[in-house]
Amino acid sequence: MNVTSADTLIVGLAQIAPVWLSKEATLDKVVDMIFHAESFNCQLIAFGEALVPGYPFWLELTHGARFNAPDQKRLHAHYVNQAVNIEAGDLTPVCRAAAETQIALYLGVIERATDRGGHSLYCSMVYINNKGEIKSVHRKLMPTYEERLAWSPGDGHGLRVHKLGAFTVGGLNCWENWMPLPRAALYGLGEDLHVAIWPGGEHNTHDITRFMAKEGRSYVMSVSGLMRPIDIPEHTPHVDDIMAAINTDYLANGASCLAGPDGNWLIEPQIGKEGLYTAVIDHVKVREERQNFDPVGHYSRPDVTELHVNRKRQSTVKFIEKT
Repeated sequence: MNVTSADTLIVGLAQIAPVWLSKEATLDKVVDMIFHAESFNCQLIAFGEALVPGYPFWLELTHGARFNAPDQKRLHAHYVNQAVNIEAGDLTPVCRAAAETQIALYLGVIERATDRGGHSLYCSMVYINNKGEIKSVHRKLMPTYEERLAWSPGDGHGLRVHKLGAFTVGGLNCWENWMPLPRAALYGLGEDLHVAIWPGGEHNTHDITRFMAKEGRSYVMSVSGLMRPIDIPEHTPHVDDIMAAINTDYLANGASCLAGPDGNWLIEPQIGKEGLYTAVIDHVKVREERQNFDPVGHYSRPDVTELHVNRKRQSTVKFIEKT
């Protein structure tokens, strides 16, 4: 597959399962997929939400809302231990692979944030450019349902876009793609390729992917993980209780997909299997669809409605040093 013009980009939807709650082993799978994508001449690939080290499925399976429960404490401590500390260099192997292959990527991680004390967790979407540089870390603004038992609310610091060839790419985590104002913030920054990452599930990706493409007149990549009972290592804390509560073949069945700026499928939802799904996208199609609707351009009224965005990284402390 070859790029045909300066207006085109080869993108890849990397639908893989984690080695659940195992940071190192899952990062190895991510690196392997990056090198696999090189053989398809991919210029941008994306991975699912919370892929490293995995989504907290135990919360629903083991009644995670029980206060002060010993099993929940142990599982959470294990999750913290396996979370990604960016400042400590946990993503260095991924950055090296991106630089070596010259592939930009979005990766969903559970971030153990040093700037918030080092023990609370954030569902973060990391953009690494094709030089292997981390250019943005977007912490999910509002965890959904039981996620709030494990993840902390993020902030607007990561509401950013990045130039990649003819395209301007941005992204959001899972259900925050349903939030109109964060979407509008990215539109206002010129986004015309939107990356939505999910833990997996056709119920998540099937409708909203095409809706966002039509609303933004942009390409939309919905990239999901997979989760199956076989992805749960035997050494996982309370593994017997978790396995006993599973009564399905898939905790997350994938459904990665890609829609064009007219809302039509380029890649329909891919169910139940790991793989790299690729397509060539053409910026000409964006410009064609913007002719009749541009949500922050000619079809907007900033004199009537205007969005203000706080992109300051939030913290509980501010230090003033004497000089």
